[in-house]
Amino acid sequence: MTSNRVTPSPAASHPWQNTSLSLDERVDALLAQMTLAEKVSQLVGLWVGAGDDGQEVAPYQHDMSQQPPVWDEVIKDGLGHLTRPFGTRPVDPTVGAKSLAAAQRQIMAANRFGIPAIAHEECLTGFAAHGATIYPTPLAWGASFDPQLIHEMARRIGTDMRAVGTHLGLSPVLDVTRDYRWGRTEETIGEDPYLVGTVATAYVRGLQAGGVHATLKHFAGYSASRAGRNLAPVSMGPQELADVILPPFEMAVVEGGVRSVMASYNEIDGVPVTADHAMLTTLLRDTWGFDGTIVSDYFAVAFLQSLHRVAATEGEAGALALRAGIDVELPNLHCYAEPLLAELAAGRLDIEHIDQAVRRVLRQKGELGLLDPDCAAGEFDADTPVVLDSPENRAVARRLAEESIVLVANNGTLPLAAGTAVALIGPRGADPHAMLGCYTFPAHVGPKYPEHGDGVEIPTLAEALAARLGADRVTAVEGCTVDGDGTDGFAAAVAAASRADVAVLAVGDRAGLFGRGTSGEGCDAVDLTLPGRQADLVEAVLDTGTPVVLVLLTGRPYALGRFADRAAAVVQAFFPGQQGGPALADILTGAVNPSGRLPVSLPRTAGGQPGTYLRQPLAGPTKVSNIDPTPLFPFGHGLAYTTFTWSDATVLGAAGGELPTDGSVTVRVTVHNTGQRDGTEVVQLYLGDLAARVTRPVTQLIGYQRVDVPAGQSRTVELDVHADLTSFADRDGRRVVEPGAIELRLAASSTDVRAVLPLTLTGELRHVDHTRTLRCHSRVLDRSA
Repeated sequence: MTSNRVTPSPAASHPWQNTSLSLDERVDALLAQMTLAEKVSQLVGLWVGAGDDGQEVAPYQHDMSQQPPVWDEVIKDGLGHLTRPFGTRPVDPTVGAKSLAAAQRQIMAANRFGIPAIAHEECLTGFAAHGATIYPTPLAWGASFDPQLIHEMARRIGTDMRAVGTHLGLSPVLDVTRDYRWGRTEETIGEDPYLVGTVATAYVRGLQAGGVHATLKHFAGYSASRAGRNLAPVSMGPQELADVILPPFEMAVVEGGVRSVMASYNEIDGVPVTADHAMLTTLLRDTWGFDGTIVSDYFAVAFLQSLHRVAATEGEAGALALRAGIDVELPNLHCYAEPLLAELAAGRLDIEHIDQAVRRVLRQKGELGLLDPDCAAGEFDADTPVVLDSPENRAVARRLAEESIVLVANNGTLPLAAGTAVALIGPRGADPHAMLGCYTFPAHVGPKYPEHGDGVEIPTLAEALAARLGADRVTAVEGCTVDGDGTDGFAAAVAAASRADVAVLAVGDRAGLFGRGTSGEGCDAVDLTLPGRQADLVEAVLDTGTPVVLVLLTGRPYALGRFADRAAAVVQAFFPGQQGGPALADILTGAVNPSGRLPVSLPRTAGGQPGTYLRQPLAGPTKVSNIDPTPLFPFGHGLAYTTFTWSDATVLGAAGGELPTDGSVTVRVTVHNTGQRDGTEVVQLYLGDLAARVTRPVTQLIGYQRVDVPAGQSRTVELDVHADLTSFADRDGRRVVEPGAIELRLAASSTDVRAVLPLTLTGELRHVDHTRTLRCHSRVLDRSA
């Protein structure tokens, strides 16, 4: 690879290219020279090659792409964003990098100032490009409880993206899971805001360390849609919004220093977020201090007219979004092009709103080096191939897959002994796509281009198990499809199970888009029954009497109460990526000791309104309802092939059991590995607020720490708890730390409490804001206890 530079612009002496000036001075100098048409051109994206054949990768893409913009006409005054040059169709990475560089040179030559566009891509499970490493889906990130590893993964993603000329990634997703029926549950990190915030902030820092700006999605409330339907209205009160939905975004802004935010499609209580000034400007910018760019979700500005119907024209929709705080319309120019200029000419829009948005876009380009006289545009040496799936990437993907797989239940059947005859049954056992989530390239774009293949090697569970146990010890039988009605394969499945020592039953989801899968964007579920006839297949195999290891490869939790107690073991994997097959095989055979923990609860029953562990007292079992919503397996649960005991739990720094409302304490506990092999425990710290002025969750995660403990040894974990971590939204919407009795609960899951440490918060009621302590810092002491 060469120096990645293009020929300096002949206007290198202009003040906006003078790197000795402050960035704000450079941006102001450039803005002062721009015409109105040049300004508006910086506020739009251009999606070259977006299909209009009905095979959408974005909502209503077919309707919005029937008349694609003309390239030369669009770029003549400059361009804000290039939309998904790698993520729209399969392209060889080396060819793609050179093509992007050529496009950037055209853009730079077409506009007076020589400014390139920001190239943005999806990167939820890795760089969404053909041939790039496919990492586990975000729900698996949460299951790992390992922000450090997520940081390393994201840094690698960012480095690969920037190496080919990409500047901005549309990740991570910080939506807190509220209803598992929602198709995009797989894209979330979990059902707890603290877990989501800490893991997502690590991703932000990692991606930006790789040179690519991260984009927080979807700000905010998207995951709380009515009935779990995609892009449906959201009905929630201000307290749920403040205490559950917003904290992860707040952490990623305040601690992560994120440079981009994507506004959400949804409306909250009748107000579309894309047009919500209070959300996008008053809160995000004025209160939290976010000074980056806000981009629309794809076509969301136009949706203000066509779906939400709060605007009568495209121009009115554009003006609403711009005034609310949306700087860039993605993926194409619609409402921010001629319609926006018409609003301005009619006096219905102030030029200050346009200037403000352009200034932010130019500032971001300056941060990325795109205003420099020798700005990088991705020019590559023809003899140097681009590699996006390096051995180092695959090693990280493998480690994350291993850490994210959850051993949910086990009667001793696992790990599988050498020589075990295994019947691998189910539609997920021999399909490489069983490992992939919706936003992986093969699932997102690949179905339109089957002749190109997956771009990377994705070993199946069948192949990986055969490699470990021997091909003659593994018999694979599909049994049924993922979501079909056929049962013709049941007889062969039952016969195979009857002949085997153990039946490994691999069931779950097929990721897709807009109804073309059972999980993914627009693939919402009516209830939490396994899709198709898979639950019937499970029962048929259980009836053989052969020990059954139930392996779930899914994008959401499914109800297991119908048969989980009959299975010899249950293993949950949330779309573990291209290395998921070997990782699962290593877990099943004992080569790897499982350490994943559930980032979502596994429900007992499929019907009713799904609920997460983060609930108020009346949302749990009561004497006045016959329905018990208690999950079958709780948030934070996970087993290993060893055992742990905890001891010496104590609070340091709380004289007389008191904690001032502006003070802090340290919680200490010692973890002993009492088994025969090395293992990893996840120490979780929960808060119980015993009496508050508003209803509070029965228990709430406020800290955690993975700890590796060798067999027969012990490790001591410390967690620093500031009183700020007990704060909540008051009745008037202000965040408070309230005096009173609380409990700090050291636990192996949200219900498996190992020690309760009572404290009394003393002093005055404190009002706190985004400058409060947002996280519980934790560590494993070098010494053993």
